Amino acid sequence: MSPKHKKLIVIVPMPGTYMLDIAGPLDVFAAADRMLCETAGKDDVGYEIVTASPLSTKKITTKSGVEITCPTKVDELDRPIDTLIVAGFSIRNQETGKRFCQWLKNAYPGMRRIGSVCVGTYALAEAGILHGKQATTHWEFSQDFQRRYPDIKVDTNPFYTRDGNVYTSGGVASGIDLALALVEEDYGRDVALAAARKLVLFLKRTGYQSQFSTLLQVHSMENSIAGKLQPWMMQHLQDDLSVEELAVHSNMSLRNFNRIFQKETGMTPGKFVEKLRIEMARKYLEDSDLSMEQIAEKCGLGGIVSMRRTFMRHMMVSPSDYRRTFRTSLQTVH
Repeated sequence: MSPKHKKLIVIVPMPGTYMLDIAGPLDVFAAADRMLCETAGKDDVGYEIVTASPLSTKKITTKSGVEITCPTKVDELDRPIDTLIVAGFSIRNQETGKRFCQWLKNAYPGMRRIGSVCVGTYALAEAGILHGKQATTHWEFSQDFQRRYPDIKVDTNPFYTRDGNVYTSGGVASGIDLALALVEEDYGRDVALAAARKLVLFLKRTGYQSQFSTLLQVHSMENSIAGKLQPWMMQHLQDDLSVEELAVHSNMSLRNFNRIFQKETGMTPGKFVEKLRIEMARKYLEDSDLSMEQIAEKCGLGGIVSMRRTFMRHMMVSPSDYRRTFRTSLQTVH
């Protein structure tokens, strides 16, 4: 059944946000609206898309330095909002953040649904909208987000999540995945697929955010046992890196080594070594022509079958599929 009026989509671009956070969802809704107008032949089907500034000014400066002039500000919106999407957020800008989050908290009950792109999840959390819900955000901020909001169930594997009428998406381009899902929810797969084809996009990307994330944030534990051991371990991935061997190399008793290592890193030494090996395997898959057998041997991952099983467990994709997706795009010119 066709709606009597176009659905009002409000995108809120936060200062310092990547252009793609904003432009990605905007273009998806615009493409879908055009498809609907052409096929339905009616002006009251589809989307009315508006960017609304969260500031006292209508001008927003993006991370790339490009300035966006919004036609309105959030507190000037006087029509029912179907869908509002917060693109980005800065937890450090206390004044802007607090004022906008209060507006968001008050306006949310009148919306059909609300969503976020990348760290826009912080705005929904600050407004209390995500209390007790499941959410995702950019993989790089998962630990910080979970620490700040322990009542929210954070899963940074999916590109986007839904909990009730609240939608959150992961890093930057995930806003496109979310927008396509919302279009499909509103008008069906055919319209969403037509919009995706128009923009030369996948309707649903394969994989998970984990394929883009860093398994180990070693730089954040430089003074820990793991941080001190890491350079040596990188040179000996092919060797025996058992807990006993690591303890001996650290001149510590096995019991004390285990206790301190887990306290500092939040994981067992064995799990740390496994993640380190997968990180190195990723680099070889991305940057080298080494065969799977050679990579498995160099990284201490056993044979091909063993490497594939371990890689799938951490990355949720096979090594060969990962290589096809993330291999350098630079080709030798003859």
